[in-house]
Amino acid sequence: MIIRIVRMTFKDDKTEDFLAIFNKYKKQIRNQPGCVHLELLQDHHNSNIFSTYSHWHDEVSLNKYRQSETFGKIWPATKVLFGEAVTAHSYEVKQHVNL
Repeated sequence: MIIRIVRMTFKDDKTEDFLAIFNKYKKQIRNQPGCVHLELLQDHHNSNIFSTYSHWHDEVSLNKYRQSETFGKIWPATKVLFGEAVTAHSYEVKQHVNL
């Protein structure tokens, strides 16, 4: 399982544009083969900072999405809205802690 977190800072006047893009494509992203979870997070203190938090079966699935027609529509429309460089990180779960 791969957990992917992508942190995006948008120009202050472009957050609504981003939300429109995300809402248009969120079901298509979530329905990509290998995507098992998708969330959009907004920074608690900075309303123009968002992160996508997604779970993928494996890196192959994530990379297939990144080469997909859907991603090919989303990325060009989104990247022109950025106010800062994007950061993306992939993680593997090492431990689950249950109380």
